Amino acid sequence: MYSRRSLRRTRTGLAALAAALLVAACSSSGASTSASSASGSTLAALPQATPSGLSPYYGQKLSWRDCGVPGFQCATMKAPLDYAKPSEGTVRLAVARKKATGPGKRLGSLLVNPGGPGGSAVAYLQQYAGIGYPEEVRARYDMVAVDPRGVARSEPVECLDGPRMDTFTQTDTTPDDERETDRLVGAYKDFAEGCEADAPKLLSHVSTVEAARDMDLLRAVLGDEKLSYVGASYGTFLGATYAGLFPARVGRLVLDGAMDPSLPARKLNMEQTAGFETAFRSFAKDCVGQTDCPLGGKGTRPDQVGKNLKTFFEELDARPIGADDADGRELTESLATTGVIAAMYDEGAWQQLREALTSAMKKDDGSGLLALSDSYYERDPDGTYSNLMSANAAVNCLDLPAAFSSPDEVREALPEFEKASPVFGEGLAWASLNCAYWPVQPSGEPHRIAAAGAAPIVVVGTTRDPATPYRWAEALAGQLSSGRLLTYDGDGHTAYGRGSTCVDSAINAYLLRGTAPEDGKRCA
Repeated sequence: MYSRRSLRRTRTGLAALAAALLVAACSSSGASTSASSASGSTLAALPQATPSGLSPYYGQKLSWRDCGVPGFQCATMKAPLDYAKPSEGTVRLAVARKKATGPGKRLGSLLVNPGGPGGSAVAYLQQYAGIGYPEEVRARYDMVAVDPRGVARSEPVECLDGPRMDTFTQTDTTPDDERETDRLVGAYKDFAEGCEADAPKLLSHVSTVEAARDMDLLRAVLGDEKLSYVGASYGTFLGATYAGLFPARVGRLVLDGAMDPSLPARKLNMEQTAGFETAFRSFAKDCVGQTDCPLGGKGTRPDQVGKNLKTFFEELDARPIGADDADGRELTESLATTGVIAAMYDEGAWQQLREALTSAMKKDDGSGLLALSDSYYERDPDGTYSNLMSANAAVNCLDLPAAFSSPDEVREALPEFEKASPVFGEGLAWASLNCAYWPVQPSGEPHRIAAAGAAPIVVVGTTRDPATPYRWAEALAGQLSSGRLLTYDGDGHTAYGRGSTCVDSAINAYLLRGTAPEDGKRCA
């Protein structure tokens, strides 16, 4: 899942519309002592003593240098490729920081992660957290980020080049016959083969457990006794995994837009599909109250709004429309669906979505929806992509067993997915198939995270969050032995820094004074 200030979004099943549904697990090769392989198990803490083989990594010194971004410094940290065999290869991780500005006593480092998996934490720090977090927080903390292994500046996994990614993102994800099904399966296989060719060794070592262990390395290298952290979306799973592995080293952890690590992939994807439907119905109610809604007039019921949008998608499936694209791309059903879902992450994008839909439905101009889709996929105007979608699939397919193993299994599940979301269910069900063809066997299983003995951990849930349904926040807060649930009754993905004084004040008090909100606190 991915969250950021402009279009807060989670890289999920929609990504089969480019990559993989957001899934979560907490085990990896090289971390066999950390979790049982049985579903329903609880993530076990690692020994507090540092293994002798890891001492060189924990004892390294970072060489800070100018980043080229005013006020920020960058460094490279080494981590073992395989924590079970620390002498057999390393991975180089990009780290960035902005030192505490003062006034006030420095509280240490505050690590941030925007989610994904695959979102660049370094970019998030430099473009938002390091300049946009509350001034009083930035005054007391060194703001720090590390790109997880396989992501952005940390030995990125690159599965397809720009032109091949264009083809991949335009693949029909609602196949009508065997020919279209074979084409979709072929696209998933090509993507997986590209990942394996690019990163044959690293691909087995990009799990969430390994990324969490890298975070503990960074904590030690920075000289912090405990880790303070703000993670959004998938970043909550990363942070909760850290807490489960190192409960005694938990400082002040905020997990915003929480995931439930106990869910198997199919159920997780199903519940997320329902989350997008909840968000769409909220958008639909707002849309028909506006004068420029192309999906219905005042009084049109949300289910009819959904039917109208689904009809538009079906028309695009039969006949894509122009999009004034320099590379000649048209607006296909898959790209249009991606564009609509992208706008579900932030209610601030609803006006943009209405305008884009109006242009596409009434003027045959798909440029607005294509722009939303490109933003989701992080496609630049020159036709290049960030590695977010590649890293997303690499982590997700390693963290959990695949939701489906064959097209037949998808077809059997379609009624359930379409019941969860009449608008998005079909596409999101087929999106869940991509990990079936992954070249690396999954190393994780669904399980609970208790983090027994950890300091209070704040778990934040938004009631109409599209990508991380509110129930997940309730579940994670209930699993954590010291979880404190903070609820935002609102729309959009994640809550901190999105306009709620109540939420921001509660989190700031926790970060600055260690005062966790009362469990169950609600904010409007």
